[in-house]
Amino acid sequence: MKTLKFGGTSLANAEKFIQVSSIITNKIKNNQISVVLSAPATITNQLENAIKKCIEKNIIPIKKLNIIKNFFFNLIKNIHLLENKYPKEKTQKKIIIQYKKLYNKFSNIQSLAKCPDNIYAKIISIGEIISVQLMNELLKIKKNKIMVINPVKLIAATGNYLNAIVNINKSKKRFQKLNFSKINIILMPGFIAGNKLKKLVVLGRNGSDYSATILSICTNSHTCEIWTDVNGIYTGDPNIISNTHLLSEITYQETLELAYLGAKVIHPASIKPLKKYNIPCIIKNTNNIQNSGTIISNQNKKNDKKIKGITYLNKIILVNIFISKNYNIEKISYKLSKYLSSNNIITYLYNQSISDNRINFYFQKNHSINIKNELEKIFSIEIQKKILKPIILLKKLSIISIISSNITKHNTVILKNICSIVDSFNNKILFISHNISNISLSIVLKDKNIIKIIKKIHNLIINKIIPINIFLIGIGGVGLELLKIIFNQRKILKKKLIQININLIANSKKYIVNKKNIKPNKWINKFKKSTKIFYLKNILNLAKKNGYLIPILIDCTSSQSIANQYNLIMKSGFHIITANKKSNSSKLSEYIKIRNTSNKYNKKFFYETHVGAGLPIIQNLKNLIDSGDRLIKFQGILSGSMSYIFGELDDNKTLSEATKNAKELGFTEPNPKDDLSGIDIARKLLILAREFGYSLELSDVKIEEILPDCFKKIDNKKVFLSKLKKIDNLFIKKTKKAKKEKKVLRFIGTIKNNGKCSVKIKSVNNKNPLYYIKNGENIFVFYTKYYQPIPLIIRGYGAGNSVTASGIFSDLLRIAL
Repeated sequence: MKTLKFGGTSLANAEKFIQVSSIITNKIKNNQISVVLSAPATITNQLENAIKKCIEKNIIPIKKLNIIKNFFFNLIKNIHLLENKYPKEKTQKKIIIQYKKLYNKFSNIQSLAKCPDNIYAKIISIGEIISVQLMNELLKIKKNKIMVINPVKLIAATGNYLNAIVNINKSKKRFQKLNFSKINIILMPGFIAGNKLKKLVVLGRNGSDYSATILSICTNSHTCEIWTDVNGIYTGDPNIISNTHLLSEITYQETLELAYLGAKVIHPASIKPLKKYNIPCIIKNTNNIQNSGTIISNQNKKNDKKIKGITYLNKIILVNIFISKNYNIEKISYKLSKYLSSNNIITYLYNQSISDNRINFYFQKNHSINIKNELEKIFSIEIQKKILKPIILLKKLSIISIISSNITKHNTVILKNICSIVDSFNNKILFISHNISNISLSIVLKDKNIIKIIKKIHNLIINKIIPINIFLIGIGGVGLELLKIIFNQRKILKKKLIQININLIANSKKYIVNKKNIKPNKWINKFKKSTKIFYLKNILNLAKKNGYLIPILIDCTSSQSIANQYNLIMKSGFHIITANKKSNSSKLSEYIKIRNTSNKYNKKFFYETHVGAGLPIIQNLKNLIDSGDRLIKFQGILSGSMSYIFGELDDNKTLSEATKNAKELGFTEPNPKDDLSGIDIARKLLILAREFGYSLELSDVKIEEILPDCFKKIDNKKVFLSKLKKIDNLFIKKTKKAKKEKKVLRFIGTIKNNGKCSVKIKSVNNKNPLYYIKNGENIFVFYTKYYQPIPLIIRGYGAGNSVTASGIFSDLLRIAL
């Protein structure tokens, strides 16, 4: 058995009815077929408009009903012209019967001055019933053995009349009583089911996909085919993006995310049952039968790492509910969930924060319910008792989502580029979210230039080619990891029309160069044999000599000497991407000079990894500042190494053990002394403060000394680590004291609104978001004019060679834009 479903566009006219009948007839040569039919295109919308007019004007909309009746009369007439055996008069009589039923229902609406849900459901499902009647007569001409089944009797559903949910097990038992053995074709109208009283209910708008899923399960079909007017599932909406790509395959979970987050690929309720019963679903095109379409299944053989799609939701509203710290958030959450489910309100990016005692979620503005008023009524007692603050709504938002299995592999690249694109359209990202199953990454932003932003994101990820020429200086841990990323990603990026060429690899002593491209499997031996002495000015001349359009110098050193020459590098035509914090934490005059040179010569100077490694800190700060925001207070854990070390102290490790482990994992600076001295955090703090406009020098950042003065003269790494044991007991005492107070020690950077910066060891309790940060995670907590009393929090791994290299690579792609 195979199940086929034909949507409204596949049944829009007589030619398409004939075409669908041919598809069905061809399929029965190899299989028994069960078929679900939608209403012809626009019919359901016309019926809904007729209901609306009847209620508003208290008249029976005769004109609209006649338009619908005449559509079907003409449809039957044209089918008869194409297939002269088609029983025109017989089928037109059926239309007249349905028209009379429809007229009576509208009379009921007129007398009641409203439309009860049970009548509403019967009216909007008439199109599906007529489609089956017409198709049945068409298929009978070719002597097919057909069974028309009534979903009201066979498809068991619960819930309300307009958005019912199918009980699959109960429905299966009903189907088991039927005998299909001598039947070629089973016909069933989509969108319809029956409640426990055997009354007609519908499965939500576009519910025919859901019907096909249920029918395929109940008939033990090995495949479910959804026939529509497109070749399958695309990487974006072909109606708004001209250069999307057809996906040959996609997983159930990816499809569910696409459908749930806005893509009109298949009804979201259809996916879970298909997945549970492992029934592959194929999206096919009635206008292009030969195309293989898109297969939805558990398998993802070819494209398991490929970005599957970009989708969006517009007219989104944010609901913010703030709960008193002394009240159980779960009680509010339960009451809220009950209200949302009973009113069939679909929510997006639902977030329940225990640390902030806040619930926020998004929903689409397609409900007639005034949700703010409704929630204020439901929580009136809590609001009166000041358990809840007044409910806040933020309107005119959109959600853009990127879908891919294991989305975190793409995270840094995607986020960096999306930030850049959104900023270029003078928009603002308000929230970033990953789903639990690691399938989607979503951003919330203002509902402004959304289509343009989506097109640009799609073009960047899939279609745009730009030649980039890289000069890499520094091949320590970060540099080597960056090369691995570039070599691994180069072929993939070429397919996306981004071509990365590595033309020079250097350290402080020598370099290798290739006019076209350095090969990934040969460069190490060539570098060992190289006799070319590193001299920056000579290297810079190579870009002009070879006519590179977009030369980029990437500085993965910690060299003050290289940082001092950034102005010369940009004057020589290079963009700069740097992981070298000394460039931004040196003298303020040099900091200003670099930016003036960047602006004057129109060269990019990117340094996202200076603070938070791969986390999108700097660009988000620039967006805030450009939009007129100002800092009130900042606090954070800015060092992955110190996050890891202090997290280890929580677990009763000594300071020396924790530092040694952090170094072995690649969390620390080349010399761990830089981390424990606090100077690395001070540099990052200084960079953040300067970004907010404070004119500070490094000496202005006050650092609480962790290390005694005797450590300042120790430069040897091994000696330093061995001597560190001398202060283990001191930290054991501090840790024990904090634990007694039910607190933990954290090494925290702070910026006050007067620009004063400090780096200190502090004890924090579990109400402070910094309490939970360990294992190399960073956290940045910004209280600003726009973000208060709830701060902007960016949290994630902010240390390690791979994370830093990933951040550099993201900066690289930002330049490619």
